[in-house]
Amino acid sequence: MTEAVQNDYQVSSEGAVRHWEVPYARMTDTTPTPTQPAELTSLLAGTQVCGTVLTIDAGDSIAVVDFTCSMVYRQDVRNVIDYADNAEATWAAINIGDVIYYDSGATMVALGLKLSTSPLDSGGIANPRFGWAVGWSDADIASFPKGGITASTQSVAVMQIGAAG
Repeated sequence: MTEAVQNDYQVSSEGAVRHWEVPYARMTDTTPTPTQPAELTSLLAGTQVCGTVLTIDAGDSIAVVDFTCSMVYRQDVRNVIDYADNAEATWAAINIGDVIYYDSGATMVALGLKLSTSPLDSGGIANPRFGWAVGWSDADIASFPKGGITASTQSVAVMQIGAAG
């Protein structure tokens, strides 16, 4: 095979935003909603790339997902930290710097949520890291820790890992 320099190899530059079209069929949630977290399917649990849905094209079943590393979006996050018998068992306050996971377990789906602070879903399968809790503003920083030791859903600014994975 002859080696050749490709002149069309670069589709995203260093430091650029990463907005990619993704077929619904490759997403864990095959009915994506703009502004909501997204997870692509993967062969190995816990290794999925995650981002935030920007737009959808229902006619072509394509979503544009922002996979930009360090992009911050405000998301709803469940404060569950572990499960027992397929149900939420323990909760904790969410603080700046806490890891946020894309949790597609049965209890999260039932609540209409996608993000939690649990490294495992309700079935005991590894959740991929989505990002970290960060402060949005001085007032937001002052509101941490959010939630407590009882079940709650908190609005949290999340710095996503994105395609840097």
